[in-house]
Amino acid sequence: MKISSKDFPHRGKIPPEFAFGRIGDAGEPCVLSANRNPHLAWDEVPEGTKSFALICVDPDAPSRGDDVNIAGRSVSALLPRTEFYHWAVADLPADLREIAAGSASDGVTVRGKSAAPIAGSGRQGINDYTGWFASDADMRGDYCGYDGPCPPFNDEIPHRYFFRLFALDVPHLELPENFTASQLLKAIKGHVLAEATTYGVYSLNPKLI
Repeated sequence: MKISSKDFPHRGKIPPEFAFGRIGDAGEPCVLSANRNPHLAWDEVPEGTKSFALICVDPDAPSRGDDVNIAGRSVSALLPRTEFYHWAVADLPADLREIAAGSASDGVTVRGKSAAPIAGSGRQGINDYTGWFASDADMRGDYCGYDGPCPPFNDEIPHRYFFRLFALDVPHLELPENFTASQLLKAIKGHVLAEATTYGVYSLNPKLI
């Protein structure tokens, strides 16, 4: 199975329109961006596929927030990294081969989007902005569906964003409402017929662009 996007080449740069944050027109380190989900398409699907699951994950998120987005300081390239999930989708129909750009997200929704269905039977869970904004009175809420890249503007490394598609042998996964990516990955164990992955990179650090 193979997956690709019209909006960025494999291992290439993700355009700002598919990010949650971008560098401002006046040089601001980070302003809200168009936050559209990128186009994705796949083929060479294995026989017996009854549904698909999809996640988007950044494995380069800082494991500590001490220096994150603080002017005059930097997030060291040597800092241990952790995963930050930007999208979790279950129960995509077996005959689906494409998700259009902007069909799941088009703009930043303060306090988060609702868990709208995608491609008919597809169910979208919450992403990790839910926890990130939990202590922010202006932004906190349940962030469902896709919310794109917004890495620290002072990070010494660019972040990678992996879109992982799983072909499954079941049409429906037992998941709670507002499920997380971790719950999704646990639910698909033993049901994966094939996996396809592509990734793009993104940074808000002017030294890395």
